[in-house]
Amino acid sequence: MTEGTRLPLDRIASSLRRERTRAGLSLSELAKRAGIAKSTLSQLESASGNPSVETLWALSVALDVPFSTLVDPPRPAVQIIRAGEGPTVPSERADYTATLLSSSPPAARRDIYLLRVEPGSARDSDPHMPGTVEHVIVATGRVLAGPQDEPVELAAGDYLSYPGDVPHTCRALEPGTTCIMIMQHG
Repeated sequence: MTEGTRLPLDRIASSLRRERTRAGLSLSELAKRAGIAKSTLSQLESASGNPSVETLWALSVALDVPFSTLVDPPRPAVQIIRAGEGPTVPSERADYTATLLSSSPPAARRDIYLLRVEPGSARDSDPHMPGTVEHVIVATGRVLAGPQDEPVELAAGDYLSYPGDVPHTCRALEPGTTCIMIMQHG
């Protein structure tokens, strides 16, 4: 990873400690709720771990906070994120990365991501917080996305909205597939 796309380990570590303390959970209890090893959580809180998108999603669900709460820095009023920049988290199960473009401001409940997806294994997601809705706009390529029991094939320019609080999937059908995903939290 380049300097601009390096995983923000210190930010994730402090966010995890802050949110775990806010929730009144021990390391053991949060690890149990997220389905991860206590040692993994301890490494993440000390900024020595290398979290995957799956691990961070599990922790955000266990903490009942949007994913962006764990990875996003405070933003100035005017913001530009150049191509190839921004906090990027890879998947451990698929050729898939999620770059947070805009987190939800205090009065709203939505985050915006740029997804880069390559053919191969699907990125299957466990349900997010109740009431979550995902909106996907395909920028380039083709993708199979949506609820795991009824995914939809999309091409460049297509839009899809589906419940994010049920198991869902995303799989590129051609190389160089990119999508904009807006996650609306309930």
